[in-house]
Amino acid sequence: MKTILYFLLDRWADFEAAYISTAVAMLGEGKFENKTVSLSAAPVRSVGGFAAVPDYVLSDVPDDYAALILIGGMSWHGEEAAKVKPLVEKTLKSGRLLGAICDACRFLGTMGALNHCRHTANDFDELVRSAGAAYTNANGFVHRQAVCDGNVVTANGTASAEFAREVLRALLVADEKTIDCWYEFHKLGLYTAPLPGMR
Repeated sequence: MKTILYFLLDRWADFEAAYISTAVAMLGEGKFENKTVSLSAAPVRSVGGFAAVPDYVLSDVPDDYAALILIGGMSWHGEEAAKVKPLVEKTLKSGRLLGAICDACRFLGTMGALNHCRHTANDFDELVRSAGAAYTNANGFVHRQAVCDGNVVTANGTASAEFAREVLRALLVADEKTIDCWYEFHKLGLYTAPLPGMR
């Protein structure tokens, strides 16, 4: 079973984790497991008030994870976020999948992690302003909801479903048709999505 790690900082965006984690569990047929990571073992409260007890802290993250997903939220600007950099660097160096959504994309920009791939974020101007000299890949910015380039998936904060779709594809969680049907069902709704047999 392959492990997908979801990094949660204080005031993490619960809605950004919901689509991807449930799709992995429902479509992955037992091939994947979802595990959370944070800076300490204490419960991490989301913007919606949910308290998640992390499965791991930085010091005991397993070596054999398949992907690291940075869930956005309100704390990626803070000093505590810098503690996540070594894990991000390890993930990139190993060629494992790295995903980031919302303000976590801006965080990747501040550490130069977006300089060699096409990517997106909440706002291009904010990314440039916030990342400063560490960000040298303005030509790689794509004005799309979610972008997958190699082993890096990025998305803006309004693109939870699109982000999930790109991660599902990159990890081969299910076949392409199943992933597309899942996405259309959740994006278009029960009465509009072309999903025979699901009504």
